[in-house]
Amino acid sequence: MRAIVMDEFGGPEVLRARTVEDPVPGQGQVLVRVEFASITFVETQVRAGKGPFAPPSLPRIPGNGVGGTIVAVGEGVDEGLVGTVVVTTTGGTGGYASLARASAADVVPVPEGVALRDAVALLADGRTAVMLHEQAKIQPGERVLVLAAGGGVGGLLMQLAAAAGAEVVGAARGKRELVERFGSYVDYSEQGWARSVEADVVFDGVGGAVGTEAMTALRPGGRASMYGMASGSWSEVDGLPITVLERPGPPSPEELR
Repeated sequence: MRAIVMDEFGGPEVLRARTVEDPVPGQGQVLVRVEFASITFVETQVRAGKGPFAPPSLPRIPGNGVGGTIVAVGEGVDEGLVGTVVVTTTGGTGGYASLARASAADVVPVPEGVALRDAVALLADGRTAVMLHEQAKIQPGERVLVLAAGGGVGGLLMQLAAAAGAEVVGAARGKRELVERFGSYVDYSEQGWARSVEADVVFDGVGGAVGTEAMTALRPGGRASMYGMASGSWSEVDGLPITVLERPGPPSPEELR
């Protein structure tokens, strides 16, 4: 099969197409004929050998999210899955290829009427947004502040919060027209922007100085969830009257694989 293989870390030029052996599904696995493979920000960090985690071993076929048709199954897997159009994670490697292995427990059949390309685009950001939304337990009438509202996870969080009956404020630097489709807009590059917002819930995918300032917008007893940390961790949140919904640290290499 054809696959993209990286033998070194660096820019996109380290991704090279070559012919490799077809993978064979093992116990509990399926084999997917790949039509679309997703690319996330984290995967570009892995490719570059940077990020808050140890670089994986090389050589490797990158790719953690794919969409396509199941063409074979391994031992212990229902053969009726063959022919099913699915999206799935691969465990962190093997997605940039004609064929990819995945755990049968991870595959999600694509509903009728949903384009496969759209389903793959939603796979990574969608599961992150749903997890954060469920964790926050948003109540109708609450005000929710979403940072990086013009991005993939941020845009989905705005929609989920609005569907839950919340008043939604999207903080971004640009993309105003997009953000205002789902709520009100505030420019977080402006001095003192957070003073205009009082929020019960903050979703922060930015971190750094912007995320730290966003914490000042929280009402007493508010909830905050940090994810992504694109600009670094919060610097001054000790003593604020908030409950922080935060994972204990960056994902391990095993989680990314």
